[in-house]
Amino acid sequence: MPDLSERPSIHKRAIVGLLSMLTLLGVFPIDVVLPSFPALSEHFRNSSSDIALSVSLFAVGIALSQLLIGPLCDALGRKKLLLIGIAVSAIGATGCVFTDNFWLFLLFRIIQALGCGCFVISQALIQDLFTGAQQQRLRIFLVTCGGIFISVSPLAGTGLQSWMGWRGSFIVFIVLAIGAFAGACLLLEGAVQGCRSRRMSLLASYRNVCGHFGFVAYWLTSAFAFSCHFSFIVISPLIFIEQLQLSQEAFSMTLLGYGLAYIGGGACATVLSNRIDSHAQIITGLGLILAAGLSMLVLFNILGLSITTVLLPMVVCTAGTTIARAAAHTQAMNIFPEQAGTSASAGSVLIFVTGGLTSAAISLSPFALPLTLALCLIAFSLLGITLNALVRHRHRALMPG
Repeated sequence: MPDLSERPSIHKRAIVGLLSMLTLLGVFPIDVVLPSFPALSEHFRNSSSDIALSVSLFAVGIALSQLLIGPLCDALGRKKLLLIGIAVSAIGATGCVFTDNFWLFLLFRIIQALGCGCFVISQALIQDLFTGAQQQRLRIFLVTCGGIFISVSPLAGTGLQSWMGWRGSFIVFIVLAIGAFAGACLLLEGAVQGCRSRRMSLLASYRNVCGHFGFVAYWLTSAFAFSCHFSFIVISPLIFIEQLQLSQEAFSMTLLGYGLAYIGGGACATVLSNRIDSHAQIITGLGLILAAGLSMLVLFNILGLSITTVLLPMVVCTAGTTIARAAAHTQAMNIFPEQAGTSASAGSVLIFVTGGLTSAAISLSPFALPLTLALCLIAFSLLGITLNALVRHRHRALMPG
């Protein structure tokens, strides 16, 4: 494993740039295509619900792909599998651009998703290529970037749809994938080529990491924090467009403002990472999410539904999400450093499934959406605090004396 502490600082920055691009490619294909639903529906002569199926299948494809990629990259090496995944995702996106058949479009979307599952390797690369406080700072940075990317995706999708039509988002993805492929070829020479986990079967690898209470607890903490952010993004069109009657442009700008709040959250997380330990960071982040849920509940009941009563609490939630997720990621990944790929995949699938189920449940709730979202923030923050208290108690019980 290469030691970046002995490399020039320009090489470190290049690696961070590559990891940022992988983070972007991991979230870009999901939300950016949403503004193109009407155009896709018209092009393929299918209903919008059929077009929405492509997003659902994409999500399933990523989850299934990540389950395989984690243990495989532990055994075969990060670079080789990452390059294969980027190539497969680009092939899938290229097929989407050129097909005029809806079912072939779905097939190529699944192929794209299977390739995109490789971007989970970025978490393993952080574990391999950085140490100590560097890991924590980089995870804070990438969590911040991921939140911004998700938040601005609808605005980017609207611009690409106006400029290039529905194919625009796929063309841009292909260009970014080519850049990531070239970057990985140049920058990851000598990155982890395999480890002892090659002697473990797929099920044995997952049984080993998921059998550790602390590992599961930390990833669940991250999943709870992420679900609060992701659920808001999913239901935001229902709140701002359908209920508050914002135009698509005003809605996109609102989410852009929310995404910029991630920068402040990242700055807070960076300061805290230098002053308090990871456990305290997690509790601080979850405390902010709890405060956000309680304030949204109070504001909604007193002032009713408005941009302010929803967005202000979510800005506080954003800071909490950034702080808690980065610290929880680091704690979870440090438990099984020799199985970094499997650890990253297990955690990513858990986050993905929790976020998807939570957002679907909130969308289908018979109660007012802000009320349901506020209760979700309160419940998840309390669950996270409870889980971390149990981890702390178990750790103290195992300490000698």
